[in-house]
Amino acid sequence: MLIKRKSIEKVESSRPASAPAPAKVRKPKYAPVTLSELDGVRYLHFGTEWVQGAMRLRKPNWPELEYAQQMMAWMLWLEQPRHITQLGLGTAALTKFCYASFPAAQVTAIELNPSVITICESMFKLPPNDERLQVLEMDALDYVNDKAHHGTLDVLQVDLYDATARGPVLDTPEFYQACNSCLSDDGVMTVNLFGDHPSYARNLKAMKFAFAQVICLPQVHDGNVVAIAFRRERKIDLAALTGRAAQIVADTRLPAKSWVKGIASSMK
Repeated sequence: MLIKRKSIEKVESSRPASAPAPAKVRKPKYAPVTLSELDGVRYLHFGTEWVQGAMRLRKPNWPELEYAQQMMAWMLWLEQPRHITQLGLGTAALTKFCYASFPAAQVTAIELNPSVITICESMFKLPPNDERLQVLEMDALDYVNDKAHHGTLDVLQVDLYDATARGPVLDTPEFYQACNSCLSDDGVMTVNLFGDHPSYARNLKAMKFAFAQVICLPQVHDGNVVAIAFRRERKIDLAALTGRAAQIVADTRLPAKSWVKGIASSMK
């Protein structure tokens, strides 16, 4: 190391002052985006066997995976959100469902990897940007730290995983505080966690530090745990939630009654 460092210093000192070395722009390296299909379902991977998202070919706007359906549990409290933002595009399952189901809402998705955006457009039926839909290529941390977004979101859905798909890539108290700041007073955040990984306890602790109230739904068969975080504390009225769940099932066929059962279980 010392020999290499001396060599670099010698080369740099030999350059004329009028001809500085051009700065190298480092492009982030991403795992390869790969696809698989089985029984009419197309899956997204980042070069591993871990599934990053799925789409049933005959129902492209339906959130196929159980945890993705649970990410919509904020619907138990919010019927007509004005602005929904997704951090981490995946197969655009949640983005497409929200765009189709809430025609009065602004829907935003944040994705750092340009290849994911391209594959969603070409292979996962993601519609083009318009006056209601914005898919932005940028870092999720930059988005939530931008004060222009603070107080503007009714819903924030967080699903930020790398190629190993074992834990969120953003999980600090500061990140979740920034997420909190983006929400309106009645805003709700849902987060996809991995229950069988050390990151679970760390994320839960950070969320409880940043939010007034956090509820976790039961772990689904793939190990995912969806956390629901509220900017202000809510009284959990199970009877009211049961009635609202019935309406969600009738309107969308999402398994909302199971969400209420999960919430009731978490309160015991």
